[in-house]
Amino acid sequence: MIRDKSKATSKTTSKKAPAKSAKPAKRVIAVTRPSFRRERALIKRGVWPVAGCDEAGRGPLAGPVVAAAVVLDPNRVPKGLDDSKRLTAERREELFEEICATAAFSVAVASPARIDRDNILRASLWALARAVHALPEMPKHVFVDGRDKLATPCDCDAVIGGDGIVASIAAASIIAKVTRDRLMCALALDCPGYGFEQHKGYGVPEHLEALDRLGPSTHHRSFFAPVVAARLKHFPRPAEPDLFAVDTESEAAASAAA
Repeated sequence: MIRDKSKATSKTTSKKAPAKSAKPAKRVIAVTRPSFRRERALIKRGVWPVAGCDEAGRGPLAGPVVAAAVVLDPNRVPKGLDDSKRLTAERREELFEEICATAAFSVAVASPARIDRDNILRASLWALARAVHALPEMPKHVFVDGRDKLATPCDCDAVIGGDGIVASIAAASIIAKVTRDRLMCALALDCPGYGFEQHKGYGVPEHLEALDRLGPSTHHRSFFAPVVAARLKHFPRPAEPDLFAVDTESEAAASAAA
């Protein structure tokens, strides 16, 4: 039997090759650096000086909150400004020195005692406002990182995630972070054993272990939960007397005397 080659070829060609599974395209998230665009827009409208402010140290169990306010020189904006958390310690130090050499800045500190008295949010806003007031010249406009505006005589814009958007806020975040890190290293010499020089007061396992072993120091924030637990362990409260309990010994003595 002679096969029809044309039919054979048509059958083979009619079979579709299995479709290759399409790999999902990789998503690339672009991380933009802070820009001086908002400050420059205000300068064009005649608004100057323009400051950015941010704080470091809201989350730790120990140490102060450090706030900074910075007025950048429009002609000498340091290159590489970014949210301090996205920078290495070495790069933060380099930018810290450059900001100090080219910009006007100020720093304010809210102590653990103020944090205990006012709560962490109010203490942070107080320090931020104080940093703005401490600038060599009161700014005409302030950008602050977060949701809350500041009690300042000038206009203020709160920018959520501002340390990654506004150059002046990014500069302030670097000043605040480096200043606080240096301060915590100094406190480590005053209170050895807690490891402040390593974790800067944050609630990492090493800090929690030291807090449980040594108890709170004068630099710890009294009303943060791990500090409360450590204080109760090392300094337990004496049992308060029950005013309504019957004192059987006194009652028996009174009966015998009668």
